[in-house]
Amino acid sequence: MRFLFVGDSMTIGRAGDFTWRYRMWRHLDSLESLESLESLPSGASSQASSRAYEIVGPRTTLYEPGDDAATSHAYADPGFPAAARRHLAGWGEGWLHMAPLVGPVVTGTGADVLLVSLGLIDLGWYTNSDQTIENVRAFLTAARAANPRVRVVLLPVIPNIRAEDEPPFAAECARFNDLLAKTVADFDTGASPLLLASVPESYDIHTDTYDGTHPGPSGEHKLAAAFADALHQAWGVGGPYRYA
Repeated sequence: MRFLFVGDSMTIGRAGDFTWRYRMWRHLDSLESLESLESLPSGASSQASSRAYEIVGPRTTLYEPGDDAATSHAYADPGFPAAARRHLAGWGEGWLHMAPLVGPVVTGTGADVLLVSLGLIDLGWYTNSDQTIENVRAFLTAARAANPRVRVVLLPVIPNIRAEDEPPFAAECARFNDLLAKTVADFDTGASPLLLASVPESYDIHTDTYDGTHPGPSGEHKLAAAFADALHQAWGVGGPYRYA
């Protein structure tokens, strides 16, 4: 299975971060053989190999505030393998930006499973909930055109400081999450399953982020757990998340 992380600033991370991508890699690597991949429901495209999974993507860097660009390789753990740093995420990039990119990336990398955390930056800067959900649909359509058996796990917009401070924005985030759930239900198929991950119940922007939005170490663990547990509970992939 080839996993592709897709996201905005919360996924790419900034210089000095571990990132939730790192936490997810640690989780996948701790599962040894990931034998449960062999029993995925119809539609899976995994094949036996010396490794049960691969992380793919065209980018490997972190955001560097001093450059205002994704130029940093300064991960908190310098032992994070180069191959596991791959992703399709960008600081300030949302569904609007990823929809036209995902098709060529899926084609080029052979991605089987997309782990997607997007939406907050769209609603905050670019599009309302109706416009954003149209970009979600365009993204899913493009991903499937590139791989008709692609699987996608989507995380709703999570708690953030702007939603806490601005009730109208909180309402827009909630409306988008409702639309996202309906879109997942509409687009889900046996050949190309979609899965809506759960926002971690214990997620606290005052302790799990460093600025009310971007995850700190505890927040990184909780976001990785949201994806890992969704994969395990719904599709039997891997096992429960291990906070290590």
